[in-house]
Amino acid sequence: MEEEVLQDVVSQKIQETPSSFAEAVGHAADDAFFKQTNGIWNWIKMVFTWENVFKCIGGVLVVLLFWLIYRLIRRGIRQIPEKKFSKAKLAIAEKAIKYIFHASVILYVLSLFGIDLTALWGAAGIAGVALGFAAQTSVSNLISGLFVITEGSLHPGDTIIVDGITGVVDEVKLLSVRVHTYDNQMVRIPNSTIIDKSLTNNSYFKCRRLTIGVSVDYKSDMQKCLDVLSRAPALCPTVLKDPAPKVWFDGFGSSSINMTVAIWYKPEDFLPTKNGMFVAIKKVLDEASIEIPFNKLDVKILQEV
Repeated sequence: MEEEVLQDVVSQKIQETPSSFAEAVGHAADDAFFKQTNGIWNWIKMVFTWENVFKCIGGVLVVLLFWLIYRLIRRGIRQIPEKKFSKAKLAIAEKAIKYIFHASVILYVLSLFGIDLTALWGAAGIAGVALGFAAQTSVSNLISGLFVITEGSLHPGDTIIVDGITGVVDEVKLLSVRVHTYDNQMVRIPNSTIIDKSLTNNSYFKCRRLTIGVSVDYKSDMQKCLDVLSRAPALCPTVLKDPAPKVWFDGFGSSSINMTVAIWYKPEDFLPTKNGMFVAIKKVLDEASIEIPFNKLDVKILQEV
């Protein structure tokens, strides 16, 4: 009898347990929801205070002021004439101003909300060291690019020779110089190569000199050869009169008297000047009946009797 009563009590408790457990879970969920809602609301009230609102408005105004100053400086840089600064230098200055503007805005906004920049600078320093070791070649080209641009040894449109590569400069950038060769191939030359190797810029000066070697026969009158060759530059329209052309003897060869004709021309007139001078030299020598010696081969045929 006692066992039956005990079983009934246990069964009743088991039947009552699910409902009481569900009620307990429901109360706990309601409490958690209210606590979370109160926490979010408290956070909203803590963030959106009048102090923070005025701080945001002031920050926006300061950023607008930075932006206006940046636009004015950039416009002033673009109005600088190319006679004072080349396009490459102006581009570098404009990029530098752009990077300074963005960095200033980011640092100001971070400091505005009380973010500690000490740890950020430390992390940036460590990252900079790691990147420096990982990109030594790029850093070398970057530093070399600054020297190339500030030195002004080459500009777009110049004909240069670097490490056996001859081409016309298309772009001068921080990492490399891009040129196109005479057979219209694009070649990218790292700036470190330009600094380490010898650079020849055929367009650096306003005029260039061309020397042409001429050989005349030993039977020719030497003074007449000087006078005749001195008339050749006048027949080529691209030859400059200042500096004046020069003609001189260069030595006695094994089978000819060697002479040199030197003229000056603009770099862009290289090919027509060279072709025109060869035509003019041949013409004046033919008109004066001055022979250009050349190797001759005498062939004798022996006939057996």
